[in-house]
Amino acid sequence: MKLTYEQISAICQGAVRSAKTENGVGLYRFTEEQEEIYKRVSEDFYKKSRATAGVKLCFETDSSALFLCVNVKRASSRQYFSIDVMVNGEPVGYLDNFSDIEIPQAYATIRCLQGKFSKQFALGEGTKQVCLYLPWSMEVEIQELSLDDGAWIKPIKAAKKLLAFGDSITQGYDALRPSNRYAAKLAEALGAEEVNKGIGGERFFPELAETQESFEPDYITVAYGSNDWSKSEEDEFKEKCQAFYAALNRNYPNARIFAITPIWRKDYTAEKMFGPFHKVSEDIENIVKEFENITCIHGFEFVPQEEKYFADLRLHPNDEGFEEYFRSLYREILPGEDPDEFSVQ
Repeated sequence: MKLTYEQISAICQGAVRSAKTENGVGLYRFTEEQEEIYKRVSEDFYKKSRATAGVKLCFETDSSALFLCVNVKRASSRQYFSIDVMVNGEPVGYLDNFSDIEIPQAYATIRCLQGKFSKQFALGEGTKQVCLYLPWSMEVEIQELSLDDGAWIKPIKAAKKLLAFGDSITQGYDALRPSNRYAAKLAEALGAEEVNKGIGGERFFPELAETQESFEPDYITVAYGSNDWSKSEEDEFKEKCQAFYAALNRNYPNARIFAITPIWRKDYTAEKMFGPFHKVSEDIENIVKEFENITCIHGFEFVPQEEKYFADLRLHPNDEGFEEYFRSLYREILPGEDPDEFSVQ
């Protein structure tokens, strides 16, 4: 039983829109208005906006098997991708382009193929919950998603929504498995649908915050600052940071908003025109004090300051690094709760 465009759209989480493509279905996390803004300011950022970071297909079914065929193309500076297939919260397999190669410790720049990929998955007997985590690194066209003939399917919808803004780390760089990104794990812990607006290389961009979503988020996380420090002057940063949070506060006055300051980076002691790295965190904390619904969370210590937790050995967490990031953030947002049930897969 091949699912229709309408059925695929109905089981989707994390996409604000879907569209019929030449050979299948496209799922998009940015509105057309937001994509047009990025197209005007940066072709690279526009390309990254087409990646399926945070997009999932979640449903209940009695099907014992699932067949998936996709076409993937670059939507980040990375060449690898994975689609994680979960049954009742446990992985049953992956569709990726790197399982047949040896992954080095520093794997961020590994070269992998793009194009058409397909795979059959055994789901087991009886009723179960199935979730497919789509790649953070690629634009994906779903050419076929099939279940057993005669099987039933029911969409799963989250009760809440998490709107996640940020740079490459929020987009997902450099998790091998998209289900291990910090934003994915946080959304699961909060019982929320993740709508991911992360863009690799991005800084505070007030024009994005000024656009309003068609939904009312329960939680908003904002994790910029690292690129601002390396590419901006402090006065420009402070102006754009304040404007960004003012727009969020205006558009979503009922949301719980968390301002996450940058995590450690290996070159944090370097001299930049901005000034010392710690000034980024101090400035963000001072700026958000004027907003009652915004909480500042200091992220510098979120990931241990060791190369083994970073895919490029210096900046972007690997899956283990994202586990540490998530656990640290979880304790700040949900103090007293236990993050162990959301451990790395």
